[in-house]
Amino acid sequence: MGKTRREFLKKAGVAAAVGAGVVLTGSRRLYAKDDDKVYKWKMATPWATGMPLYSHMAKVLPDVVKKISNGRLIIDMFPAGAIAPALEVVDATRRGVCQIAHTWPGYDIGISKGSAIIGGFAGSPNSEVMLHWIYAGGGYKIWQDFRREKFNVIAFPGGIRPTEVFAHSHKPVRSLADLKGFKMRTVGAWADILPKLGASVITLPGGEVLPALERKVIDATEWACAGENLPMGFHEVAKYIIIPGIHQPSAPFEFVVNVKAWEELPADLKSMVEEAAKVATLESWTYLGALDMGAMETFKKKGNTIIELDVDVQKAAYKLGLEWGQEASAKDPWAKKLFESQMNFQKKWEIVEKSRSLKY
Repeated sequence: MGKTRREFLKKAGVAAAVGAGVVLTGSRRLYAKDDDKVYKWKMATPWATGMPLYSHMAKVLPDVVKKISNGRLIIDMFPAGAIAPALEVVDATRRGVCQIAHTWPGYDIGISKGSAIIGGFAGSPNSEVMLHWIYAGGGYKIWQDFRREKFNVIAFPGGIRPTEVFAHSHKPVRSLADLKGFKMRTVGAWADILPKLGASVITLPGGEVLPALERKVIDATEWACAGENLPMGFHEVAKYIIIPGIHQPSAPFEFVVNVKAWEELPADLKSMVEEAAKVATLESWTYLGALDMGAMETFKKKGNTIIELDVDVQKAAYKLGLEWGQEASAKDPWAKKLFESQMNFQKKWEIVEKSRSLKY
């Protein structure tokens, strides 16, 4: 564990204790009468155990909570399919099949397009701006209110990716013409937008993507950023790596908690869960960003061809992404609230971008 994380855990533990009215006396902690009770939760995830989403994002919260609660809240993690199908972990949490789940919000686009606005889309803020919107721009509260009202779960931001890879592909893609008839695995908002560029969409959960790419059922797949894609093995079966990830400038993730289970927790443990979710967000962002550097070098050494999309493709995707957000807003009040909040914050951020524009 790095110094930054140790310092954060120490501060988080103290903050949670103070917030809950815990008195610290030397090395002793004096809790309320029922504070010695041990709570045990099950966590569902859509991820296989070998994915960084499992080991370096979802797993952060259980590890941190166990440490700062002195073992009073134990969360056992389960991979995709062990508790619920990969795309149904939020519903499983709502129904009490498990107490908590980790997921990507965009999987729930079929219930509300507001889910995909939280999860990132073509035209949404990059990860730096998105983090500021979430924690300092009002996004956190809107996110929680949305999940509670629409899905009846308690939600916490819990992870974020840098900009993704556009595709691992059997075919070179540079221009708009190259996208005509192109078969691509994707989910979320991009599944709505990509057909407008002439491509066809196939939606598959993570465990089915590599076999489909290997058998050429699909021409290409998007999945994640470079560092996460590397262990998936896409580069071993598809020659071309297309950048940048115009479909996903950032990808926030979340923890969702069953309402009854949440209400049963004492106040200090609630605070610890919330703080641990923030640690997961910070750690995943920095870990994955660093992981990307090594992955891109590996792709080059393995003989993959890296292609940058033409500017007109990037501009077209951005325009269509904003149009998608506006169309979603016209039909869904929650999508409207989330989309307008993000876009207004991104507009205000422009002055920050200008102030940081260095020319050497």
